[in-house]
Amino acid sequence: MSTLRKEEAVKQIKVDENSPLFDRTGLLHKEFPSDFRQIRYFTLLIVQTAPPDIKEINLLEQQISEIIKNAVKHGNRCDMEKKVRVWYSFSPEHAHIIVEDEGEGFKDLEKWNEFNRKRQTLLEGDDFTALADYVSFRGAAADDNDGGNALFAALEYWNGGFVFNQKRNAVAMLKHFPRRHLGVAKESEN
Repeated sequence: MSTLRKEEAVKQIKVDENSPLFDRTGLLHKEFPSDFRQIRYFTLLIVQTAPPDIKEINLLEQQISEIIKNAVKHGNRCDMEKKVRVWYSFSPEHAHIIVEDEGEGFKDLEKWNEFNRKRQTLLEGDDFTALADYVSFRGAAADDNDGGNALFAALEYWNGGFVFNQKRNAVAMLKHFPRRHLGVAKESEN
């Protein structure tokens, strides 16, 4: 595969307010204060509605927790007066989540996409020396505990899409799970 084709294949975070992923019809809804200490609890309230046969329930929990944490920390700046709103739906075949905060939005989205494109190109080219400069993304408001790594993982995990609204303070995502075939159908006796 040529370098150009590899670069075209790099996943990016998109902005599309009209994405069907933002359709809230039929989704459950929760609203939380921006309490950083309660993120795990908020996540568990949501994930408890997921069916037990979703194999990677712990990974799903981690992904949802990271998105809520970003909304609390980066979006609402841990301001307890600001809310995080979550819409969600689970089935054995999918997880659909929308998380919205009251912040100004992800201002460094284009910079993050460019950083990720360069990072992926270096990974695919086995240029590990240059890759050292692309281990973690630091936006203008980042602290020592930030690195953009949750977004790298999110783009891989949410295989049905990961998209921001125009203001960039809401993100919608979809995960498709493979259908599980349990047992073998028995032929009916005549």
